[in-house]
Parts: sequence; C-alpha cells; structure tokens
Amino acid sequence: MTQELLDSDAIVTELDISHLVIEDDTPVDNLQSEKQQRLLVEPLYSSKPLPPPFLAAANVGLFYKLKGEPVVPDAMLSLRVQCADDFSQKRNRSYFVWEFGKLPEVCIEIVSNPEGDELVLSRKSQQKGKTIAKKDQYAQIGIPYYVVFDPLKQLQGKDEMNGALLRVWTIATTSYTELTPASGLAASGQSVWLEAVGLGLTLWSGQFEEEVTRLWLRWCDREGRVIPTGAEGQALERQRANAESQRANAESQRANAESQRANAESQRADRLADRLREMGINPDEV
Repeated sequence: MTQELLDSDAIVTELDISHLVIEDDTPVDNLQSEKQQRLLVEPLYSSKPLPPPFLAAANVGLFYKLKGEPVVPDAMLSLRVQCADDFSQKRNRSYFVWEFGKLPEVCIEIVSNPEGDELVLSRKSQQKGKTIAKKDQYAQIGIPYYVVFDPLKQLQGKDEMNGALLRVWTIATTSYTELTPASGLAASGQSVWLEAVGLGLTLWSGQFEEEVTRLWLRWCDREGRVIPTGAEGQALERQRANAESQRANAESQRANAESQRANAESQRADRLADRLREMGINPDEV
C-alpha cells in the first residue's frame, strides 16, 4: 500500500473535532457536588469492585454526535473501555462515543439548584429556548441508567423528585421506566441494584473527609454494603490487622497461661514425689 493511500485512509477515518469545545473552565456548582462527584469515582478505582477496564469520570463532556453540544453528567460509568494513554490529543480528553465505541452505562446528575433541568425544563431554560430536559435527552441518547440525586431537596415538585432524594430510571426502547419505587428513595440504607452494571447505588449517612455527618450517594454491592474509598479501605485493613494482632496476643497469653499452669502442675508433682521419698515411699510405685 502506498504512502498516498495510507494518508488518504487517515483522512477518512479520523474525524475532525477541532470545532468542538471540550473544556470551558466552568467551575463545579458547589463543594457538596464536588465531594459527591469524587465519592462516586474514587472508590471504583481504589476498591476495584468491577473487572477492568472501565471508565468512571466526573464532570466530563459526553459527545454523542459530531455536531451539537455534549451532555455533561456530574458522574458517569462506562464498562469495558479504557482511557487512551496520550491526553495531549484532543480526541482522548473527553468521552467521544465514536472513539470509545459505546455509550456509558450510567449517567448521574447531582442536583445543586432548581435550574438544572434534570427532570423538567425550568422556566429560565424555557425562556432561553431549550426544548428538552436532561432525562428525556439521556433517553434519546440511549443511556441505560439515568440517576438523579437531590441531596439538598431542590427539586421536590410533583413532576420532579416528589419527596424522594434518589430516583433511578432504566432505558426501555427510547424512553425510561423507573427502577426505583414510584416514591423514590429517601432514607439512609435504601439501595437500588443496577443489574447490567453489577453494582448498586445506596443512600449513606456518614462522614467523608470531614467530621460532619451528611447524606451521600454511594456505590454498593448487592447486599447494600458501600464500596469503600481508598481511605476507608486502609482503615478497614488496619482494623483487621489490629484485630488479628489482638487475637494473636490473646492466643499467646492463653498459651503462656497454659504453660505456667503446666509448670505449676509439674512442680506440685515434684514436691509430692519428694515428700513420698522422705516417707520411704517410692513415688514410681504408687
């Protein structure tokens, strides 16, 4: 094959994405959202509950068509894909569906204000000419699981969360059916299983990076046990090591006590034998 043909193939197969804006330097909404995003990403890499490769990311553009704006979920998970090694290439720095060859399995939106359009279009968005809410857009794209977490209770209208803090939908053809109960999930410890992912999502009340107890959204196993962060995993390992050390110390103390008891018994027997000999009795004949 000539160099001319190789160059021609390269032109055909590599899409021109120079017009796409993949980084706009827009900050995250608030500290709660930023912490929550990390809590949904870091444990998947540090605890490895999923077989590699996979991609978990927060606040990264999801480009599902060559022309048009991307969607930017607060967190997403895609199975059986891997980041490219070279981030200097623009096509490796965002989630381009045509590069990865598939859609992510899960897209999660963390509500920080009433204007995010997670379930229905806000009045402000309607005034700007927007025509579709995120839920319907994700359904059209074909994302298998769409998750909305409303920790600050910003969307509580009858057509929105309606008292729930967590609602999850799964795709059915081109629309979503709710995977969580109709009333959603609102209490710590409640969870929902995502069968196609092999993980669940649960509401968890606890401390993350600070001594304040808050309600968080976390990945979990089928029994609802949270997937630990790296720090939590290290703490659990230390607890197991300490428990093992305490068990070993207790066993050593028990062995020492048994040895002391045996020595005391031997000394008592020796004294008794000496006493018998003093009385003219052979202890070996008793």
